[in-house]
Amino acid sequence: MPSAKVLEQKKAVVAELAEKFGKAASGVLVKYQGITVEQDTALRRSLREAGVEYSVIKNTLIGRACDEVGFGAMKEHLEGMNAIALSYDDPVAPAKILKQYADKIDCFELRAGFLDGAVIDTATVVELADTPSKETMIARILGSIQGPIQSLAIALNAVVEKGGEAPAEEAAAPAEEAPAAEAAPAEAPAEEAAPAEEAPAAE
Repeated sequence: MPSAKVLEQKKAVVAELAEKFGKAASGVLVKYQGITVEQDTALRRSLREAGVEYSVIKNTLIGRACDEVGFGAMKEHLEGMNAIALSYDDPVAPAKILKQYADKIDCFELRAGFLDGAVIDTATVVELADTPSKETMIARILGSIQGPIQSLAIALNAVVEKGGEAPAEEAAAPAEEAPAAEAAPAEAPAEEAAPAEEAPAAE
């Protein structure tokens, strides 16, 4: 029979795991069996770089943690050796990375998982894996926004350039015509001065 110390340790592990289940955006349960050390090292590195927490935990402890957070439906998959991957930020990352290895390693299987507080089956985990990552989605959104902004900037720049040329052309025309218009009245007094010279001759 386990000692009181061992029981307390197990309770602590279950409590910690249940807390992580509650905080995680998503989690994926995989059959961790038959994988080589080299494959395991590469897998753990990929998950770590993506910010995913990955652990091989006894089924009894996973099952108790599931009971505490209402993930009882995931317990039916707790057979053999299992590992759990948890992500607190990107809900797609665990499924996407684990599926890449499941596709290459026959004995490495996706079993179940959870998303937004609800248990999901293997098919849903696969669908989640095929969803674009957060970085990809952000890049697509920024790309879709950037295109119209660039088009608007080009259009505005064209309007500004056209607007800058129009006043210059309009201002030049009056400047050349204005002296000619003002010079015409200057000859009028000369024509009016002629009768003044003829008046004395009549007398």
